[in-house]
Amino acid sequence: MAENLPTTTLGYPTPATTPPNGVVDDCAYRPRITVLASSRAVVSGRLTAATVVIFLDTGKITSIFHSVLPASDFPAGTPYVDHSPHILLPGLVDAHVHLNEPGRTEWEGFWTGTRAAAFGGVTTVVDMPLNAIPPTTTVNGLREKVEAAHGQCWVDVGFYGGVVPGNLGELKGLVQGGVRGFKGFMIDSGVAEFPALSSLDIARAMVELSDEPTTLMFHAEMIPPIAASVGAEVQSSLPPLAPVGPLNDYKTFLASRPPSFETYAISEIISLALLAPKLPLHIVHLSAIEAIPILKEARAQGVNITAETCFHYLSLAAETIRNGDTRHKCCPPIRTQSNQDRLWTELMRDDDSVLQTVVSDHSPCTPNLKLLPSGIAGKGDRTIDGEGGDFFAAWGGVSSVGLGLSILWTEGQRRGISPEKIVNWCCKNTARQVGLEHQKGDIAVGFDGDVAVFDDEDTFVVEPDTMLFRNKCSPYQGKTLQGVVKETWLRGQRIFSRADGFDLKVGPVGKLLLEPRIKKAQGDGR
Repeated sequence: MAENLPTTTLGYPTPATTPPNGVVDDCAYRPRITVLASSRAVVSGRLTAATVVIFLDTGKITSIFHSVLPASDFPAGTPYVDHSPHILLPGLVDAHVHLNEPGRTEWEGFWTGTRAAAFGGVTTVVDMPLNAIPPTTTVNGLREKVEAAHGQCWVDVGFYGGVVPGNLGELKGLVQGGVRGFKGFMIDSGVAEFPALSSLDIARAMVELSDEPTTLMFHAEMIPPIAASVGAEVQSSLPPLAPVGPLNDYKTFLASRPPSFETYAISEIISLALLAPKLPLHIVHLSAIEAIPILKEARAQGVNITAETCFHYLSLAAETIRNGDTRHKCCPPIRTQSNQDRLWTELMRDDDSVLQTVVSDHSPCTPNLKLLPSGIAGKGDRTIDGEGGDFFAAWGGVSSVGLGLSILWTEGQRRGISPEKIVNWCCKNTARQVGLEHQKGDIAVGFDGDVAVFDDEDTFVVEPDTMLFRNKCSPYQGKTLQGVVKETWLRGQRIFSRADGFDLKVGPVGKLLLEPRIKKAQGDGR
């Protein structure tokens, strides 16, 4: 809803009172606004010419005109920029980022991670509950996370809570503390302080959160209980417990985490969904196209479940990954080109797609944990037996926060994507997923004045100076991407410029988004 402010005919706020002497001092009473304009802007889901007025006292958009108004239409001295022909996009909402602070700040931190986000037009990130120490699985853990974040965030930051065995009594307190949702693992997370859930744990969490304004999300991989066996013991046999093939061969790693891991886990979640029919469920980083029909059928039967995929699943393919290049290791794994193509087919559907959002799942680590071989490794990076490249021993995760818009636009050029599609996947739907649809993800009156100025024709090479996250270790290094964010605006303040960088005198102005989510009336959807 728009701010209830006195306005002129142009829709921006004016002084509500007149000085006692009846004389208005233009300098003292000039409305504190910023005006951004362009011949192309995505406004309420439509590409149009636009002039956007942002009231700096609130950071909210107060009016939008579907044409490029001249600077002369505004009070003298009003900050005004016509960005034509670049596209004004809503600031992206990356709803899946691991910032790792406190505890593993050498992997990533609020200062570096949020600067990287701003570089790529992301104005809101939501921090995952694991890889920090302590994890965000208790109210005290959330307090420590918030304390660590204060004064360090260049963009707005929200937080997820974690669901782990034994923390059932913390969940409602975390909701009241302002977490945007919850995440649980159905397979080993890779860190001891965030153990996997059993089906009984999931059932209990669903019941506990059934009437709460939140979303329950899952890393949906499980080892199916039946393996290639014969005889009467087929129902209880264990899967193969050792990889088959060289450990530095990507095919060996890919075969070790087949699509059945995802389909089995998703089927398990769906089987439990009746315990909390109103609770929104969400599958994070879906990679296997075999899961899509299962999710479609569940949604057709009324199960409140959606899924996201990631920039790397939509742009990288198993066939092109060199042996030993563990920068590509993530779980679930990057699959084949044909799998990627079918993810795109689902994502591009005009009707109700299973894949509602696209996120980074920025999951960084120090380069030595990637165990890169000498031909890929940087100076001082750790290798194994002088060779390295062990996909099973290396840490899993792809670093890409702040690169996603350009990755998606580059890959989408041959697939016919539009700016409006990207806004749906990376702004509007991600904001709705985390309960911020009333203030983020759109250029609309009453919303935060978060804007990315996007040059859809310019290109750049991904090098250390364009990877602003802490550790410059990414499978995108050396790749040429199309689409450059020229400026990023947060609530009407320019926080990043490709030409001038960051204003260290102003410093980080990002807010911590800790207002509890609003409980929706039945039938209002997510």
